Amino acid sequence: MTWLVTLLLASAFAADVPLAAKALPGPPSQVELRSTATQPINAWVFAISSPNPSGGIHRVIHSSDVYMSDVTGGLQGAEPHLRVLQPGESRAVPVDPFPRDATVQVIAVVFADNSAYGDDRTIAGIFEKRAIERDQLKEVVDMFTDSLQSEPGPATLLDLKRRFDGGAVGAESPAHRSARLAVDAFLQRAVENREDVFPAFRTYVWFVKTQYEAAAKHAQRKP
Repeated sequence: MTWLVTLLLASAFAADVPLAAKALPGPPSQVELRSTATQPINAWVFAISSPNPSGGIHRVIHSSDVYMSDVTGGLQGAEPHLRVLQPGESRAVPVDPFPRDATVQVIAVVFADNSAYGDDRTIAGIFEKRAIERDQLKEVVDMFTDSLQSEPGPATLLDLKRRFDGGAVGAESPAHRSARLAVDAFLQRAVENREDVFPAFRTYVWFVKTQYEAAAKHAQRKP
């Protein structure tokens, strides 16, 4: 009975959700996502459910938040399926192997204008993580801004190294770690190899600021 109720609820929800999802025959194991929305989708959560021998339901949640792909999608190693889903676009998403009788249910969708559809708790979790990423990137941008008051040179890189080496409180955020390693690499090239790294360094700073702007733009759900 529990399994039947789940299927009925999933069917009712799928009739309205602007993202269609279905399991594709494999291998490899994939789920096809097809947007029926009128604007881009930059985050989605779906569940793959199947009955287990004890009579209950085995449920695996898959979540992707790809709002930053507009900034980072062109980087080497970027996953092609982790990018914004355009209106009318279909895409195969790799997943772990699942039983042949499994069903796929869309739980939540977030759109490019920060509106969202689906489970409110799931959507709130997406925006909470975005806000954390925004604040972590702002910390890095503020360090760059404070240090780069004039044309950058070796002294600027040394100052930034001191800031980043001592700036992490508690667990180091991904944004802080990435910037710290980048500053170390630029400093090594500038001092040891005597390279003119500053055009590339300015481009890197601009890239981080662009990431922060994207995070700030997408960190709050539209009412």
